[in-house]
Amino acid sequence: MSDKEIQPEDEKQEIIPVDAVVAEEARAELVQKLTGPNGKKYARFVMAALGSIPWVGGVISAAAALHAEKDQEKVNALQKMWLQEHEEKIQKLRLTLSQIFERFDAFGDEVRERIESEEYLTLIRRGFRSWDQADTEEKRQLVRKLLANAGVGQLCPDDLIRLFISWIDLYHEAHFLVIREIYRNPGASRGEIWDAIHGARPREDSAEADLFKLLIRDLSTGSVIRQDRETNTHGQFVRRTTRGPRPPARDTMKSAFDDEDPYVLTELGQQFVHYTMEEVVPRIEAGGD
Repeated sequence: MSDKEIQPEDEKQEIIPVDAVVAEEARAELVQKLTGPNGKKYARFVMAALGSIPWVGGVISAAAALHAEKDQEKVNALQKMWLQEHEEKIQKLRLTLSQIFERFDAFGDEVRERIESEEYLTLIRRGFRSWDQADTEEKRQLVRKLLANAGVGQLCPDDLIRLFISWIDLYHEAHFLVIREIYRNPGASRGEIWDAIHGARPREDSAEADLFKLLIRDLSTGSVIRQDRETNTHGQFVRRTTRGPRPPARDTMKSAFDDEDPYVLTELGQQFVHYTMEEVVPRIEAGGD
């Protein structure tokens, strides 16, 4: 037998690559930068959010390379530029997270079970993918309010929250202007909606008129808005009846800016506005699903 002492298998220590250690340090540094003192309190939330944003992994790898390289001049200049380019995105992400955490803090431990549940974390992953891909700040704010309100209030199932995320992806800011106006003024006609948003009415054969008809059609077929109709005691829509002689036929088609038919938000549309365009929702009911 050799004079050298043989180390038992169960006493051998796993050798962790230096690169992995540096990468983990870079990740921890990024998390600290994004969350500040809330890093531990909302750790699962943060990890779900970061894991859904593709470029975060690249930032961690690039930051690790900078930390590991003793001679900073040898680091690829393009790598530094890439990190600088993503600094603005990191700041936007940090602000979004801090606003959501501020909302959670207002409810204390009441929301802890909800925001650490796998069901809610799944919404976070889906939501932050949309947040990252959003073309405008307005859409990012809609996602932020939706995720925050879904964490502190459960007025609708999580399936509907996923639907609302899809609506944010699908619709344009012009759609949201129409939704807001109908929310502010239920029963408004198409003409009144246009007047409130744009003012002077264009020609019927203009591109503006075509776009406005498209917006109304998109939101109507998407079950966000509908024409106002009477309902009976069971919530069933009452068929419209016409009394007296029929009005004479028109020699022109119905206007894109019609002033007769009133529009309202559907129940889905009202919940969408409540979750995405308002900052406050009721507290979670005790024992709620």
